[in-house]
Parts: sequence; structure tokens; C-alpha cells
Amino acid sequence: MSPLDPSVRGKILRIIDISGGEAVRRRLFALGFQPGDRIESGPRGILGGPVVLKNLRTGVAMAVGRGIARKIVVAFDE
Repeated sequence: MSPLDPSVRGKILRIIDISGGEAVRRRLFALGFQPGDRIESGPRGILGGPVVLKNLRTGVAMAVGRGIARKIVVAFDE
């Protein structure tokens, strides 16, 4: 288990926890990202911009900043 590394792309990951504050947790929950969900980390913006995450349970894809991405604790899910 480790924080989501924005450099990991194209891998299937499982959300273990969201270590951010209440506002971050509420925002990600509202967008359909919850512990236990499987996600795929897609391309990131140029010069280290946002990371695109796709929730494989809901099909929702969204871009999150690198700071928020690091608050998502994940494990590889092969």
C-alpha cells in the first residue's frame, strides 16, 4: 500500500483509503471514488499537471491534481 504515484500509468489499482481531510474525502466520494474501487491511472498533464483517473466500477473518469492524487492510498490489483 502506498500513495498514488502520478508516474504510474495504465495499471489497475485498488483504492485502499483516502488520507486527505474531510473536504477531499467528500469530493472524491461525491465523484464516485471510494475505498475498494478499482481504478486505472491514465495520462497526466504536461509538466506534471493533473492525473486522469478512471473508476472501473462506475466508468467515471476525472482529472485530479497531483496533491489530491497523493492522498489516495492504493495497492496494485492484478
